[in-house]
Amino acid sequence: MKLLLLIIPASLAFSHRNEVWTREQEDAAGIIRERITSPPPRLLLDAENLPASFSWADVGGVSLVTKSLNQHIPQYCGSCWAHGAISALSDRIKIARKGKGVDINLSVQHVLNCGDAGSCHGGSALGVYSWIASISNKTGSGITYDTCNPYLACSAESSEGFCATVPTETWECRAENVCRTCSTFTDLGGACVEVDHYPNVTVSQYGPVSGADDMAKEIYTRGPIACGVDAEPLHNYSGGVTSAPGVGINHIVSITGWGVDSATGVEYWEMRNSWGEYWGEMGYAKVAKGVNALLIEDSCSWAVPERWTSMDKGGNFPCHEDGGNCNEHQPPPSPKHCYSYCTKQAIFICEELGMFCNCGDAQFNTTGKGMPHGTSCGHTQGCSGKCAAP
Repeated sequence: MKLLLLIIPASLAFSHRNEVWTREQEDAAGIIRERITSPPPRLLLDAENLPASFSWADVGGVSLVTKSLNQHIPQYCGSCWAHGAISALSDRIKIARKGKGVDINLSVQHVLNCGDAGSCHGGSALGVYSWIASISNKTGSGITYDTCNPYLACSAESSEGFCATVPTETWECRAENVCRTCSTFTDLGGACVEVDHYPNVTVSQYGPVSGADDMAKEIYTRGPIACGVDAEPLHNYSGGVTSAPGVGINHIVSITGWGVDSATGVEYWEMRNSWGEYWGEMGYAKVAKGVNALLIEDSCSWAVPERWTSMDKGGNFPCHEDGGNCNEHQPPPSPKHCYSYCTKQAIFICEELGMFCNCGDAQFNTTGKGMPHGTSCGHTQGCSGKCAAP
């Protein structure tokens, strides 16, 4: 009996997982595809009047783009759709502020916890803008800043890395999963609480755009956009202009401008990825413009920021270091002398549920014997003093 050895070329050994919803999935999720309240740039400009080269990363020697992101840490999460959309929106805020003040960087984790546009297993960039516009209208508050809710690369259904090792409530859309802070170590009486008055950004209008000329008009007039690409040819990209054709859109990136390669004269898009700055040209790549390389000119989206919290714009609510004066719903933290029967993990789980850890201390157990290993969560404070000795 002969064994056949199948050798798979390195270029074919890894296939990029699709991280982008189809139009059918977007429709099923109820995503409203546009809200346009003023004529878009594609109707107002002539492509012939656009410059041959333009980049928001270099406007008169000044960069008006925000930081690069990495969707793959602290564990893998297929959230490119959120990263591409958020990066482009953050850029547009910086552009609107003319680069003044500290950069406003928005929370991708807020999108994963509360948005209806996707998860770590794929989603919709246009859906991100639709969701922000929706909550902006309903509550007056939009997406929070990343200092309120840093990226943890988890969503409710993900079991990757540590995502499944904490209570599922950690990734649900609760007040504490929108914005929170932690006062100090738990053994010093500290606790993590929701922050109900948080800095945020709202969106006034958004929509799709496609085609090289219309994309360039949108970018030049209002800022970077989020676009779908075929990521397969980008895995081993090491520099220069790629003109690889695309087979299918499976990844979302943002485009910050365009230019002309000095060596070849080839026009290219200035594409920012969400794989970190160790990848490509410090997190960026050049993709041939006008030929739909990587399918980059097929499906893009944009949004216009309306309001943002800053000292110059107003609206900032100065919360205390422990968040106490901005915490409207969280019960008081469990006292610090409850570890005889309430472990740190038990207290954490109870607090995540908005309840107290009941350990049966001397005050609540008249026998004075406590309840060995009787940890439970309840709405009545059970650990109000030093727990009975084991």
